[in-house]
Parts: sequence; structure tokens; C-alpha cells
Amino acid sequence: MWPFPINKKRKKLVDAASYISVKETTEEAEIEKMVSKLEDIFYSTSKEIVILCIGSDRSTGDALGPLVGKLLNERNIPYPVYGTLKEPVHALNIKKVLKKIYETHPDPFVFGIDACLGDERQIGFILIREGPFIPGNAVNRVLPSVGDYHLKAIVNTLDPLSPVHSLNSTRLYTVLKLAEIIGEIIERVAVNDQIPRGNEKKIIVT
Repeated sequence: MWPFPINKKRKKLVDAASYISVKETTEEAEIEKMVSKLEDIFYSTSKEIVILCIGSDRSTGDALGPLVGKLLNERNIPYPVYGTLKEPVHALNIKKVLKKIYETHPDPFVFGIDACLGDERQIGFILIREGPFIPGNAVNRVLPSVGDYHLKAIVNTLDPLSPVHSLNSTRLYTVLKLAEIIGEIIERVAVNDQIPRGNEKKIIVT
């Protein structure tokens, strides 16, 4: 059962992708921009929101999802979270986990989180897009599509000849920085979700 009363005003979702670029010092305005986008998405649905963090702790680049899941659990957000460092969701168990999600949470709103590869200029970008995504697509894995909306963070450049090497050679610092920012964004949305509309308080990163 959804843990809070549903009295949210439905908002029209923005079709275009939203993104921020994580730099050495990410501007507060950049984080607030993504918080606002995610609030529009989460507040638009009356379904139970489920966070699905995909990835493996056996690969540095692919560990983004499990790291985000761990951070969200530590912050006690009100949304169910699947995929952590302790219990990652990856190619070998994703079908089983999806089955469990839909059995445990009837008709959920699934928000997927995953790492991806891009070009050098895109490293550090966090993007939110409508619709499902296919995890493992960059490394040619045939997996089920996931999510009503999804967030992807570009952790490294794509080597078309060896995408697995790209993930394995990703800097841990980059992955941790991205995971912390994503965790911060989702936590702010969760906190604001418990405040009656019109009484929002500004949350400042310290």
C-alpha cells in the first residue's frame, strides 16, 4: 500500500529529456532543476512508485545502480528500492526481480536507474527520460525493457569494440560522484513529497 495519502494535483509531463552535467562543483541550481523535473514525474501518478536500480558490483562502471540503491536505503526514502550493493539486480536475476516487483506491488510506477556509456563530452551527464529502457544494451545483452520512466548516468566513453572494457575501466570517483548526486535528488523529491503542496521548504546541500 502507498505509504502517504494521494492528494497530488496531476501535472503534464515534459516530453523532452532533462539532464544535468555533474562537474567538480555541481551548482545548486542544476540539482534543483533535476529535483523539479523528477517531482513533476512522481507527482503526476497515483500509482505506487518503485525504484529499480540496475547494475553489478563486479564492474566499476556498472556499479552505479547498486550504489544508488544502497544510498537510498540508508536515507530511508518512502519508496521501495530494488537493487543494492548487497542485493544487486543484474542480467542474471532481472527477470526474477521484475516478477517479484509486479507480484508485490500491483500496477506500480517503476522508475529505473542505470549506468550508460557515451562520448567523452557526455561523461558525468544525468538524464531522465519517459518510457522504458533496455539494460545491458551497450554490451549486447538481451534483457527485458524496464520502467515507466528511467534515469541514466553516463559513466564513461563507449568503446564499440569492447563496451565491457569501458565499464570495467571506469573511474570509481566518477561513479561515486554520480551516485551521490542521484541519491540527493531522489531524497529531496521524497522529502518534498511529504510536505503539503504550497508549503515546500528549500533544502540546501551542506
